[in-house]
Amino acid sequence: MTVYLDVIWALNFLFDCLLLCLAAFILKRRVKIWRIAAGGFIGSLIILLYFTPAAIYSGHPLSKMGFSVLMVLASFGYKRLRFFLSALMALYFSTFLIGGALMGTHYFFQSGSGAVQAFLSSASEGFGDPVSWLFVFLGFPLAWHFSRSRLENHEMAKIKYEQTVFVEISVNNETFELKGLIDSGNQLYDPLSRHPVMFVSVKYLLQELPKELALIASFPDGIIQGEKSVPPKWESRLRIIPCAVVGQEHQLILAVKPEYVLIRQSEKNFRTSKVLVSFTAQELSSDGSYECIVHPKLLAGIPEGERVPAS
Repeated sequence: MTVYLDVIWALNFLFDCLLLCLAAFILKRRVKIWRIAAGGFIGSLIILLYFTPAAIYSGHPLSKMGFSVLMVLASFGYKRLRFFLSALMALYFSTFLIGGALMGTHYFFQSGSGAVQAFLSSASEGFGDPVSWLFVFLGFPLAWHFSRSRLENHEMAKIKYEQTVFVEISVNNETFELKGLIDSGNQLYDPLSRHPVMFVSVKYLLQELPKELALIASFPDGIIQGEKSVPPKWESRLRIIPCAVVGQEHQLILAVKPEYVLIRQSEKNFRTSKVLVSFTAQELSSDGSYECIVHPKLLAGIPEGERVPAS
């Protein structure tokens, strides 16, 4: 059997570098390219041991552990034990994630007996692999890209979950309970009262809303321009607020002054009446994970139950 050592070493070096990059992504650490290359080079040296008198030790778990430790030290350095161990675990997690994806995909397209025979073949032959080099060469970058994108999406979903709150809004004795997303980018205020503005989608509640509120949510421009009207008890709560929109010089939005807005975050409740609510019939979240966008200032006050009574 002909073994192209330079090709095997180059692939191993490249894959080790990619694994270290994925580990750095998981850890959210900025690592210089030369450190990644140094770690990948150290990891690829284990291939060379297979062709030396020390080949008997190259496959030993302690040898692999030693190379992993050196790879992490070269790429991430050592600040303290916890810092080092987290980097080492991230490297192993990346390795198992990519390796599992490749092996699972390979055996998925084989029959049961073929998979077993391939496994036995790989166990008995040093470089006779059950997964072709072409499959590895093409599949590894794809598995790496897929794993990174899945981890990124999972992190975004986690952040979104942590920023999700329960919102209760009361307007003219009508109460609504919604899921809200805290948006730090929402910095819209009423220029007169300086009250923060939050946005609420009632797309799936139009049939349950009072007809006046449904009209406000569905035809805000018509009300602003005087083409449509609402009863006085609703009109007295309306506010017209200028809003800057990307690609436009200015825009006017219609907002309602509620009796109160109650926000539940973890075990804390924030209640305020100093807020304006802009209702819309449009959908705010494509996946339905929230129905309203909460202004961050609404959570800047003192939660209920923690207020010091006036003396």
